Amino acid sequence: MKWLDLPFAATAQGIVQLPGSKSISNRILLLAALADGVTHIHDLLASDDTARMLEALGILGVSIRQTGKNDYQIAGCNGKFPVHEANLFLGNAGTAFRPLVAVLALMNGVYRLSGVARMHERPIADLVDALQLLGANITYLGNQGFPPLLIKPANKNFSVHSHNVSVNGNVSSQFLSGLLMALPLTGGPSTINVIGDLISWPYVELTLAQMKHFRMQVESDGQKRFMLPGKQFYHSPGNINVEGDASSASYFLAAGAIGGGPVRVQGVGRDSLQGDICFTGVLEKMGADITFGENWIEARRLTSSQTEKPLKAIDLDCNHIPDAAMTIAVTALFANGITTLRNVASWRLKETDRLAAMATELRKLGADVEEGADFLRIKPPTNRITPNAVIDTYDDHRMAMCFSLASFGAPVRINDPGCVAKTFPGYFEEFAQITQLSSSTTVSPAVNQHNV
Repeated sequence: MKWLDLPFAATAQGIVQLPGSKSISNRILLLAALADGVTHIHDLLASDDTARMLEALGILGVSIRQTGKNDYQIAGCNGKFPVHEANLFLGNAGTAFRPLVAVLALMNGVYRLSGVARMHERPIADLVDALQLLGANITYLGNQGFPPLLIKPANKNFSVHSHNVSVNGNVSSQFLSGLLMALPLTGGPSTINVIGDLISWPYVELTLAQMKHFRMQVESDGQKRFMLPGKQFYHSPGNINVEGDASSASYFLAAGAIGGGPVRVQGVGRDSLQGDICFTGVLEKMGADITFGENWIEARRLTSSQTEKPLKAIDLDCNHIPDAAMTIAVTALFANGITTLRNVASWRLKETDRLAAMATELRKLGADVEEGADFLRIKPPTNRITPNAVIDTYDDHRMAMCFSLASFGAPVRINDPGCVAKTFPGYFEEFAQITQLSSSTTVSPAVNQHNV
């Protein structure tokens, strides 16, 4: 197993250029492929998840040309993919898998969609049930309610009907986002009703914002009902830029709050539409100083004392920022008091069971952790973080990035650091650039890595 040793980091300071947002990148790629006209996408995220979407669209017959390091030209297919039979492997990319299921279910083709073993453990029944009620022909090829899936031509002509569908909102917002992006392809008016409490609302807002870029109008009644007028079609905006990833920003902003700062992230700013921008408000409640610019955010520690924990514990409902909430869990190691993170049941359905994984790894660092069905309660170590802990990452990119922050308390080993390639291949190199090591440390955290 490949591992990476991160020495004790005394302070943090510097500037980080963020990669593009994964959530925005894969939404734009799909909408550009479905639109009429050619879309020039700038600053697309280069990662495993976007690679899976690009591969799938290429297999489906979409013309894709790379025009720069992170720039692509997509020739849209005007709502119909040219290829009508395909096998698509989508790794563990939920932002590719769920929307493609919805879109392909409304097309007249035969498609098999599969992923890695963990993807086949992530539920998709709520989306499939909604699509089947509309007339889609979808079969489970493995366990009922989970991928892999076989999609065949639909049981009815979608284009001659108005559509009214309901979907559960308390498992994944990607089910609603997939329906929102797919239903305009029918040409008829559609209404989507959300059952239960909708989690991760900011990600649905992000979907609606990208659809608007492609001239698609959606009316809503709060977070419960969404109406799409008929006879709408996706139209290319011509050029579109991908904003820097706010979830990735959370690690560096937390580093600034823990390690003194200032640490500035560039590529996302005060007007960002990404939900994880709210992480900055959480850091402020914990006692950090946050400054915004048009295209940057900066974090630093308010207190100058080196003898006390620099931050304050919080009690937080994390429904709106489930990904960035993981960063808060590790930041809690450096806070005075007990931090409670609530409404994080969705963690159990991600790349791994993040609730169980987070509790296990925090305990290795000396924290007293209570794991509930939908909450995590963290009491930091009384004195210092346990040195030389070996952190397992469970093939989960966010576990690896979050626990890099533990190095501000003690040396730590990160197993399988390469899993960050899912969303941020250069993460540990960037992390090394902002960390100032203690005087006794002579090795860079970015180079002390081995295969064993």
